[in-house]
Amino acid sequence: MAKFTPYPMKLKAPLKDYLWGGVRLKEDYGKETNLDKVAESWELSCHKDGESVIVNGREAGKTLTALTQEHAEVLGRRGAAFSYFPLLIKLIDAKDNLSVQVHPNNDYALRVEGEYGKTEMWYIVDAEPGASLLYGFKETITPEEFARRIEDNTLLEVCNKVPVQKGDVFFIEAGTLHAIGAGILICEIQQNSNTTYRIYDYGRVGSDGKPRQLHVDKAKEVTKLMPPTRDTKPLASIDLFPQAKAELLAACEYFTVYHFNVQGEAILYAGEESFQAATVLKGKLTVTGGGESLALTPGDTVFLPANLQEYKISGEGEFILSMV
Repeated sequence: MAKFTPYPMKLKAPLKDYLWGGVRLKEDYGKETNLDKVAESWELSCHKDGESVIVNGREAGKTLTALTQEHAEVLGRRGAAFSYFPLLIKLIDAKDNLSVQVHPNNDYALRVEGEYGKTEMWYIVDAEPGASLLYGFKETITPEEFARRIEDNTLLEVCNKVPVQKGDVFFIEAGTLHAIGAGILICEIQQNSNTTYRIYDYGRVGSDGKPRQLHVDKAKEVTKLMPPTRDTKPLASIDLFPQAKAELLAACEYFTVYHFNVQGEAILYAGEESFQAATVLKGKLTVTGGGESLALTPGDTVFLPANLQEYKISGEGEFILSMV
């Protein structure tokens, strides 16, 4: 097989119309669809429940999954160390409250669900005045109290309710109870998993008219019954780019994530360690590298293969840069 020559690849995202979603991803972020609402746009995905498709260059029309199977070198050294494509990146439009839920860790999820667990992070792209979300518990509770409050519908009384605004960052380690609140737009970077255990769902019914399934027994086994321990602000500011402000949002064994605000250009580098993904949140930007130049607008995500080497993102706007 001929050696793969890396270049920036714009992706078409699979879309999900869950009942709590809105229309912002269609109206403000350019997602073309016949769906009435778009709750989630899976910006970077090799998951069986929805796969990204490359839309430009030599690999146009191919799924990202197929590309990584044919040319594993696009993953980079750290990416290839995983036994699965490691990341799933979403834009999430919560017009209504999401269910109170929890995700299992790797050991539990592999044993019970046959896929990896889910640690994730949220960057608050936008939030209506007064918007809030649930993040862990106000204080540590016992398993007996957890079970009782689920049974008598008083769980929300002990959940940690946090007001949010644009720019906040939430690191949701596997086992952390959480729920995105109404009026919040989020960029989520997570492990490549779709396993969610609903604990409480406000008595809502699905499209079939039946109450949505809960997963209480599994949630009892995996939920950490304590307050969160992490701050909701970026980890660090990075003063390296004269025409771009950069912040480190999260860093863990599964992903490293930055936020960039560009007013000119940022010269970046994708080496042999990892692929990267840039998700545009605001403005008009252009990515140039590997003999390709792509115009990007809010809602666009570009896959940047490992060994692309130097590339440039220019214009005026904001983007999230993710890697492993």
